[in-house]
Amino acid sequence: MHDYRDKLKKVIFVVAVAMSLFHLYTAAFGSLEAMLQRSIHLTFALPLAFLIYPANKSSKSITIIDIMLSILAIVPGLYIYLNYERISTRWPFAHEVTNLDFIIGILLVLLLVEVARRLMGNVMVIIIGGFLAYGFLGQYIPGMLGHKGLQPKRIIEYLFLTTDGIYGTPLGTSATYVVLFVLFGSFLSLSGSGKYFMDLAVALTGKSRGGPAKIAVISSALFGTISGAAVANVYATGTFTIPLMKRIGYRPQFAGAVEAVASTGGQIMPPVMGSAAFIMADMLGLPYIAIAKAALLPAILYFLSVYVMVDIESIKTGLRGLKDDEIPEIKNVLKKSYLLIPPIFIVLILCLGFTASMAALYSTFVALIVGFINKDKKIGIKEIFEALADGAKGAVMVAIATGAAGIIVGIATQTGLGFKFTNIVTSLSQGNVWIAGVLVMVACLVLGMGLPTVAAFIMVAALAAPALMEIGISPLAAQMFVFYYCCISTITPPVALSAYAGASIAGSDPFKTGFTAVRLGLVAFIVPFMFLNTGELLLDGTVSSVLLSMVTAIIGTIILGCGVQGWLVTKCNVLERILLLAAALLTLKPGLTTDLIGLAIFVVIFLIQKFKAKKVNMEAQA
Repeated sequence: MHDYRDKLKKVIFVVAVAMSLFHLYTAAFGSLEAMLQRSIHLTFALPLAFLIYPANKSSKSITIIDIMLSILAIVPGLYIYLNYERISTRWPFAHEVTNLDFIIGILLVLLLVEVARRLMGNVMVIIIGGFLAYGFLGQYIPGMLGHKGLQPKRIIEYLFLTTDGIYGTPLGTSATYVVLFVLFGSFLSLSGSGKYFMDLAVALTGKSRGGPAKIAVISSALFGTISGAAVANVYATGTFTIPLMKRIGYRPQFAGAVEAVASTGGQIMPPVMGSAAFIMADMLGLPYIAIAKAALLPAILYFLSVYVMVDIESIKTGLRGLKDDEIPEIKNVLKKSYLLIPPIFIVLILCLGFTASMAALYSTFVALIVGFINKDKKIGIKEIFEALADGAKGAVMVAIATGAAGIIVGIATQTGLGFKFTNIVTSLSQGNVWIAGVLVMVACLVLGMGLPTVAAFIMVAALAAPALMEIGISPLAAQMFVFYYCCISTITPPVALSAYAGASIAGSDPFKTGFTAVRLGLVAFIVPFMFLNTGELLLDGTVSSVLLSMVTAIIGTIILGCGVQGWLVTKCNVLERILLLAAALLTLKPGLTTDLIGLAIFVVIFLIQKFKAKKVNMEAQA
């Protein structure tokens, strides 16, 4: 029995290494034609997914069914490869769809649905099933959402035999960019940079009040460079930070929420953001560095907000930092600052105009060289192959999510659902940006429930982003708006994957943890509305207007933290909290008039609080 399991582990290892080597090779010497590159990418990912992820949570080992499904999962990709000349030259909806085309296409859809269930749960299956039913039964749906109905062969043709369905742009992004950045993260971890991020965060903030929570905020922001996936970030850093937070006195649900919010922010923190950011770059036809630049200030505001709220919580509850013997000396940490070279290098070469795939490729080799320099790490052939295997396994989730989401996008495109959704939003909002924003926000949070960010983003970007563009919002602002709400859907109850992960480590109530996370991440619910009307928060504008917006937005974020936590100089009453929240909204919104009004309100509340605190001190001394 053990011999059988060992052989399977070796098979998984070999397939994963082969997948990584294939993508490194095509990055270095040029990708294959779109359909081939994407089908080979998915042909590696599908069998791996069946062998790595069990059919249900109670399964403890690979079953014969898993093995059979993994073998079947090779068939669609092999079919594309053997018939590539015919498939690549055929005219969609003009040439015949053979019975074998139809059968293999159905097989691919079923395999994707099953593996999506394993990786993303029943929510994704229900959504895919709903869209397929919508495609088949459109003629029975009344009103604007109705359509003439799609024939089964036409659905499968579009999903399987074109580069607009399963093998669409999202899977293409996964096959050319995302997998390379996941590999970069794997080699960054191999080099010792992952541990260094944690050591650096501990050395910088460990001694300060409520230090462990600040460690969570900083380490999760840095660790996002490696992972780019919220739940993965929670488990990677939360197993260390959450017990520390609980030990010094933070409530379990607060500790779990801090880690959930901080880890979710890893997806929006440049230089390496979540997978959805690469898909956004492809959809907009922009270089990735343009997306990272636009995301920079909102990401800073996000983490600043969490940091402020954590600091105020430690003031309110009188929490201390870590003991001296629990904190590495800063001089020893700084001696290893060369471990920051890979993430700095990737930013530099992206700024120099290199493509995202070449930047990831070169940075992976830089990370490997840095690993050889690090005396605390022993790196040999075995470790390199393990990093290659880990990188491929990490890319499986994105490949499956993008492939499965391709089914949804394909149905939406064929039925014109995106145009219908745009018309509905435009009609309900009457062209009002704020109403349209609320409708799209709700769509993001609802469709994002229980799904990885990348899958949620692909769906909503196809359906909702065009609605914002229709009323005059720039494509970048519209896509970034959708991206933000898809990211924070992982901390938004009732289904909040990051918050649930934090709660499982903290041993707290998932719903309480989720609602606490929403409170801590409140700035992420507000800032996207601020960049719908103006581009300054996305660093788009004159130097003076961007700098003014940056300064006032930072001040507004600090005020927001004070208002949410109900503490400035001393405890705030209800009226003071309301006024602080109003001041925060006014200063977050770009515009000189609103900034001045917001700052004036803040100064008044600050002076009142100073007077109250002075009066309390005088009474205490008397």
